[in-house]
Amino acid sequence: MTPKVKGFTAGSIAAASYGLNPLFALPLYREGMSVDSVLFFRYAFAIGLMAAMLRVQRVDMRVRRREWPLLALYGLLFSASSLFLFLSYNYMDAGIASTILFMYPVMVAVIMALFFGERASWLTWLCIVLAVGGVSLLTRTSDGSMVSLLGITFVLLSSLSYAIYIVGVNRSSIARMPSAKLTFYALCFGILIYMVRTRALTELQVPHTLLGWTCAFCLALFPTIISLVTMTVSIRNIGSTSAAIQIGRAS
Repeated sequence: MTPKVKGFTAGSIAAASYGLNPLFALPLYREGMSVDSVLFFRYAFAIGLMAAMLRVQRVDMRVRRREWPLLALYGLLFSASSLFLFLSYNYMDAGIASTILFMYPVMVAVIMALFFGERASWLTWLCIVLAVGGVSLLTRTSDGSMVSLLGITFVLLSSLSYAIYIVGVNRSSIARMPSAKLTFYALCFGILIYMVRTRALTELQVPHTLLGWTCAFCLALFPTIISLVTMTVSIRNIGSTSAAIQIGRAS
């Protein structure tokens, strides 16, 4: 498999898996769980699964001193993206929120053009224009009323956080770190947000049913581990902009 094919294939898998967020999150909301509790279990399960995977693969987990700040930054960025997206579900339809989220390829392309001098093809800019036009149509519901401005703001903040994460993974000194190892440390730092927001877990709410625990596990597996690892593989094979656009197109 050539790097290009590998990159586009991984991007498609990342998009499909990340798009499953509302499928598993909404049942947990209906059980009365808070956003922070849902995301804590998502990250906790994901960390456990990644630790088991890395142990089986015998990956060297040593990290250089200068890499720790970057791992912390990217972990918090990805976690912030999750938090803003899940908060938006409380203010707007989850399907619309998840669709608007895929504005991040536009943001990636703009960041790469402004800060790294990357030249995008006319086809890339056409895709960006179409994406912006499509998202603008989603700001109104079927009856003509405006979608919650706060909900849209949360989704756009989620997109921006994810876009910066994507660019950072490709452009920083940790770009060559194994995908699974990078993902593990990013999750370890990301979960700190929910530990703080639940007041050191004293306000943590747990699933009440087998369905709830299953959804929490699936949140960890599909839109977290599979999406993060395949997205990193895609970025390293075809670059930040192409990977982001492929993920957005596949979604």
